[in-house]
Amino acid sequence: MANVTFKGNSVTLLGNEVKVGDQAPDFTVLANDLSQVGLQDSKGSVRLISVVPSLDTGVCDAQTRRFNEEAANLGNVKVLTVSVDLPFAQKRWCGANGIENVQTLSDHRELSFGEAYGVAIKELRLLARAVFVVDANDKVTYVEYVSEATDHPNYEAALEAAKQA
Repeated sequence: MANVTFKGNSVTLLGNEVKVGDQAPDFTVLANDLSQVGLQDSKGSVRLISVVPSLDTGVCDAQTRRFNEEAANLGNVKVLTVSVDLPFAQKRWCGANGIENVQTLSDHRELSFGEAYGVAIKELRLLARAVFVVDANDKVTYVEYVSEATDHPNYEAALEAAKQA
């Protein structure tokens, strides 16, 4: 498993670490309207999956804004942001911040995504910061588990991987 810290303290990640070349695991999360969403709902598109602990924190806010801004330049790439924030909070946050190019998805109910992608933090019931790129055939082409959950991901590498997929 990836070694991740949260504010300098080691945390335990639940689930399976995903690697480049793997078949992307399916998951069940909730959209802002409480409908269930899984990987297959965006099949045929490249997916850049941005994982954040909570939209209401500075780095998560900046990460989601950055991918929202870049999404317009990514062509047939769907940008998904997954957190354990409640769907209502995600919808409110997106509306207040003009986020329109990113689909926010809530993993609060089952931690289905968190466990499938190895980002569920056992001690905090949050998701570790990570970025995954999944191609149109559901193959993982890029993985970054951010080693310190309060740090930014490598935006340029993730965006380039999405363009190449």
